[in-house]
Amino acid sequence: MEHVVIIGNGIAGVTAARHIRKKSDKRITIISSESKYFFSRTALMYVYMGHMRFEDIQPYENHFWKKNRIDLIEDYVDEVDFQSKTLKLLQTPPIHYDQLILATGSKPNKFGWKGQDFHGVQGLYSKKDLDLMEQNTRGISEAVLVGGGLIGVEMAEMLLSRNINVTFLIREKTFWGNALPESDSNFVTQHLNRHHGLTLLFEEELDEIIPDNSKRVKEIKTKSGKIIPCQFVGLAAGVSPNIDFLKKSELETDKGILVNPDLSTNQKDVYAIGDCAQFRTPINDRGPVEQVWYTGRMMGETVAQTIVGNKLNYQPSHWFNSAKFFDLEYQTYGRVWAKPKDNETSFIWKNDKEEVLLHFVFDKDSKEFKGINTFGLRLRHELFEKWLNEKATIQHVLKYLKTANFEPEFFKHFEKEIVESFNQEFDEKVELAPKKWWGKLMKDKV
Repeated sequence: MEHVVIIGNGIAGVTAARHIRKKSDKRITIISSESKYFFSRTALMYVYMGHMRFEDIQPYENHFWKKNRIDLIEDYVDEVDFQSKTLKLLQTPPIHYDQLILATGSKPNKFGWKGQDFHGVQGLYSKKDLDLMEQNTRGISEAVLVGGGLIGVEMAEMLLSRNINVTFLIREKTFWGNALPESDSNFVTQHLNRHHGLTLLFEEELDEIIPDNSKRVKEIKTKSGKIIPCQFVGLAAGVSPNIDFLKKSELETDKGILVNPDLSTNQKDVYAIGDCAQFRTPINDRGPVEQVWYTGRMMGETVAQTIVGNKLNYQPSHWFNSAKFFDLEYQTYGRVWAKPKDNETSFIWKNDKEEVLLHFVFDKDSKEFKGINTFGLRLRHELFEKWLNEKATIQHVLKYLKTANFEPEFFKHFEKEIVESFNQEFDEKVELAPKKWWGKLMKDKV
């Protein structure tokens, strides 16, 4: 019986295992040094905040794995011999594979800061990071976070939930300025500034972490010379593929493990998926490394098809993502670049009182809708996917915008104000679709 071995039990690896099992009787083994059972990584923060227990963020009961004949090994893979198709582990006898799927995920970035390895300094990615953060923040009152992205926001919310004051060092002029346009970034900053105990320092970078006599952090120094007392430093300057143990092997790597469109590597019967994979040729306008939950799931589904004999290329559709900045929901569909392309223009509508902002992007000439950022208002993914596929105009999107309201019975409506503002700004005459169309379009999913 052919043996499929998967290194990594995150969303990518586990999705691959589940779909291989659905379509084959192959022997399947998942190896992970992080934890025995799969858990929802995005929910780690809620365990720290006391909203959930760790067992609550495990989607499957422990008996699921035996029932589905998926073997689990909790160990660390020290070396891969691609010629003999053998894995060498630290505590477990060597394992032979017929097909190998590398789903080793990411690790927090470190950029060689002086003092970055002192006690009380860490990133947040794994279950072990969560356990360490529990230890490192017990009884403290001040923390510094380095990096202004989504991981940093999660860490800030976690720390503030325990009444720990947080200072955020943000290298850019605006919050998450490499991903958000300035208008959107300023809107998020305005929201974050409302939270007591959180201080944002823009255009500030970490220079040095200074310890006490026990080699635990006691303060940091910024490149501008500021000294900030703290007992914890959270490294939130992004993540990078977790592939150090493969760097000296025959496997071709760059930032990540180099893969072809079908997620295969340069080694026979070896595939890479999820955060650790890097496409040799990026797909459409997407980056070569995609470190997002849903892309890991899609790659797992794709490689499973190939493993069971139905060779398939990874073909993601339009870019989308979602997150929360504390209690401000964020969604993006299509592409809203931090700096617009030459042929693009924007229409931005916001309501500061209700904390809602919609940022539409469309082609200047054809008026083709290109993407949207939305804050404080949940909209339907499937409708924007359809509009992007059909190359709908901005006028069409606005006309039927009410159908995209996620739960129209319970959410406030701003569509009339949005359309009126668009008409005034662009000298248009868009009208909302008559009410009789809403139900029909919802039923047909537009």
